[in-house]
Amino acid sequence: MDGWYVDDRCVNCDVARQFAPGLIDEAGGKSRVLRAPADEAENRSLHAAVFACPTRSIRPVTGRADRALDPFPLALDDGVLICGHNSPRTAGANSYLLLRPGGTRIMIDTPRWSRELAARHTAGGPVTDVLLTHRDHAAHGRRYADHFGARLWIHEGDLDAAPDADRVIRGLDPVEITEGVTVHPLPGHTRGSVLCLADDRYCFSGDSFYWSRTTGDLEVADSVTWYSIEALAGSLARTAGRLRFEWVLPGHGDRRRLPADEMSRRLRGLADRTRLLRPRPVDFTAVRW
Repeated sequence: MDGWYVDDRCVNCDVARQFAPGLIDEAGGKSRVLRAPADEAENRSLHAAVFACPTRSIRPVTGRADRALDPFPLALDDGVLICGHNSPRTAGANSYLLLRPGGTRIMIDTPRWSRELAARHTAGGPVTDVLLTHRDHAAHGRRYADHFGARLWIHEGDLDAAPDADRVIRGLDPVEITEGVTVHPLPGHTRGSVLCLADDRYCFSGDSFYWSRTTGDLEVADSVTWYSIEALAGSLARTAGRLRFEWVLPGHGDRRRLPADEMSRRLRGLADRTRLLRPRPVDFTAVRW
């Protein structure tokens, strides 16, 4: 509409709608452009959606989008950037750069691979670690870690997805990978799923839970829980009381910032609700984005 459209490669991953919710919505299991941007802020939002889309499906009718308007990596807060350029090889997952004291960075999951993008991610400081939250997001981990000279992390439950990882998280106990940054094993979505907690402020939840615009709350994607919804319920029951954060930053699904006490209350509520869920067939269309 008005010079922009979504082509037929769209896989309804929700990424574009996260960045431009007033400009792009869903119809018939696909994203659609509602209208052209009305001002510069909306133009920036639309181009964030364009350059995040894993299938490059959001296009101007006049040709390719202007690469000079690519905003990534994009600051979400003073301590974290979102990488954009989501990869079809990670099912369009979001990835992040966590900024640490002294100017170093940690990459949580990865965008699509290119040397140009890798150079952008080190422009503000070296990347010391690449953390894979689970097997679905492992496709480009080794390549980015090698380019950065960084340590590649994964949990032993998903080690076959990154068998050459430099650091393997084992068991269920939290592991501090650097000062202020702790990885919590959270089997459920996959056997080796983890979340990463930083400074009691940021929770990188992988695909274990996310913020749903539909329900206005934290949710689990039980219809695409590959390993065990019962295991995920147990993981949440075990960890919900330990976790304190303001930002939920998932691989799939929307992001949200709330006061830490409110987020803790909602996480405990999610743990209670998840305990009532039972396995069901995989159905991507059932996710309540």
